Amino acid sequence: MSARRERGPLQRVQRRSRELQAQVEALRAESAASAPGQRKGISQRCMHLKKLVDENTRALHGLTKADEPAPVGNYNQRKEEEEKLLLKLSQQLQKLVLVLDQDRATTSYAVDEEHQKDPQKQDKGEGESEDEESSEEDSEETDDDEEDKLLDDPNVKECITVGNFNAQQEGDLTFTKGEVLLIHDKKADGWWVAENSKGVRGLVPRTYLAVHSEDGESQEEGEEHIEVVDETADGAEIKKRTDSHWSAVRRAIMENDTVEVLTTIGAVPAGFRLSTLFQLLEGGTQFQASYFLQPELTPSQLAFKDLVWNSEKNTICPRPTRVSLIVTLCSCKMIPLPGVSIQVLSRHVRLCLFDGSRVLSNIHTVRATWQSKNPQTWTFSPRVTGILPSLLDGDCFVRSCSLSSDIGLLFEVGITYIRNSTGERGELSCGWAFQKLFTSSGLPVPSKLYELPLNGGTPYERGVEVDPSISRRAGSGVFHQFMTLRKQPVLAVKLRSLSAQSKDILNLLPETLIGSMCHIHLLILYRQLLGDALLKDRISMQSTDLICNPILATFPQLMDQPDLMDALRSVWADKERTLKKSEKRDQEFLKSLFVLVYHDSVFPLLQSTLLPKYKWADEECEASRWKAIADFLKRSQENDGALQYLLSSANTHKAFDISEVAYDFLGEVKTDSPGV
Repeated sequence: MSARRERGPLQRVQRRSRELQAQVEALRAESAASAPGQRKGISQRCMHLKKLVDENTRALHGLTKADEPAPVGNYNQRKEEEEKLLLKLSQQLQKLVLVLDQDRATTSYAVDEEHQKDPQKQDKGEGESEDEESSEEDSEETDDDEEDKLLDDPNVKECITVGNFNAQQEGDLTFTKGEVLLIHDKKADGWWVAENSKGVRGLVPRTYLAVHSEDGESQEEGEEHIEVVDETADGAEIKKRTDSHWSAVRRAIMENDTVEVLTTIGAVPAGFRLSTLFQLLEGGTQFQASYFLQPELTPSQLAFKDLVWNSEKNTICPRPTRVSLIVTLCSCKMIPLPGVSIQVLSRHVRLCLFDGSRVLSNIHTVRATWQSKNPQTWTFSPRVTGILPSLLDGDCFVRSCSLSSDIGLLFEVGITYIRNSTGERGELSCGWAFQKLFTSSGLPVPSKLYELPLNGGTPYERGVEVDPSISRRAGSGVFHQFMTLRKQPVLAVKLRSLSAQSKDILNLLPETLIGSMCHIHLLILYRQLLGDALLKDRISMQSTDLICNPILATFPQLMDQPDLMDALRSVWADKERTLKKSEKRDQEFLKSLFVLVYHDSVFPLLQSTLLPKYKWADEECEASRWKAIADFLKRSQENDGALQYLLSSANTHKAFDISEVAYDFLGEVKTDSPGV
């Protein structure tokens, strides 16, 4: 009888992986079929199982081909496949832990609500007996059981979702937190047949559902306002942050269900996250360029901080700032390719001023271009002229008066995508980089080209790789390490100092702002008109009346609609080419001409019903807007102005609102910068 062949190290790891896979599948099935009150033990087993998976992963990483007692065919391929399996198991367990934690958080919140309704419970001292605590826990478990029984009641048809869920298999129903679903069939395996408000049916996990009631809805809404908490060293004080900044950070870090699903199916690398800067932009206006374009008041609110009149030159004074430079985006290299299950709608870089914890400026976006023969390399236009969209302008001016020693530029490389299977849109960060603007001694960093390695995760995470599989596949030799380094994603940017003339021009802009270089001349004309209206032509400095000025009332809106800004830039460039040299030197003449050009170009479009609402990275919408803009500009040029267009019965406009022509500077000015 022949001796039994000894298993090699890789085969032992593979066998262990199959055992762990069976345990993970059994645990997931048990979790789906169990009630929330019975999941405490499941959560502990889940954490223990994840620890075993991680141990097996570490054992796999330590294996080499030389360890095998006999030759193994396709060794590297088998090892890589095993690594993918273990990564998938780890992600499944991590997601299960999140779901279980979410269930506990929802239950805890409901209990807190009960305490708030009964003030006597809040006044209990530290001397509360263990028997009372035990009885409360028993009561909570009883309440959970009753809630589960009510949820399982065949007569209860309406449920509300307590989390986000993305379809993992054909037949699943995607939903977001807070949706009301109509339940048609409560299956014993925990996957129920539900219908959303649009009439779409599919399977949903029971663990994501709660009984729908008005109290339940208000409970979920209240939960949204519980943000990141900071606890002092002695634990005596807890501060809750509810501003949009920290709300967006919390969403980008904690609510990664979508990213986990995309990672599990191999659509994106493990280091991708929800875009933090996009979340901030979506949270309100305080990180948009239109907000920072408005003048800022002094602390006393009796004068303008960054808008001062020069009576000798009859114009606004230039305002030097601590940070004043030009940043040129050059390229992104080795950006991981997304899988075939998602379609990329936009590749871009978002940048802002950052001090390690706070965003100190508006968030500026530059769209990248790429070629199918080299899709991992993104490029940017070094200078936008003519009809090229300003969204492609890689030359950006940066201004800030912040005195922070840690101030720098935060770059987030991102994509806007749509899932082919569900039609879901989203924005992901493909990595981020931070470039400090001052050395430890307080001097500006040198003006040169910087190649910045991209980090995975969010700007509030450290030590996360964009694509961890690159490092895991690397060998131990120096050459392999060098080749691995070359495969890591990088962002190339160039910091440029300003000439004396360029500095004088930029000093006419707001003290804190990031924008495209091709917009500078338009922004300066707007600022000069703003100075005339607020500082020179006002009846008195104490007057707070509305100012009749359509440009001041509407120009900031163009900053958030780049195609309209391009239309104004194009028309103004055409007009400038017809001017004499003497006219170009006459500032008063230029300002009056700019007013006429503005009224005949973009102002009517802002109120036209023929112009679709601006949507980011929507190709159909962008094409429709460009066609509407081009048609209007052509007719305006042919008819020597926009008057005929405005009076024509063929064109419709939005209902008139006083805000179209009246500038309320008290309602627009800033008193403080966001994040400060």
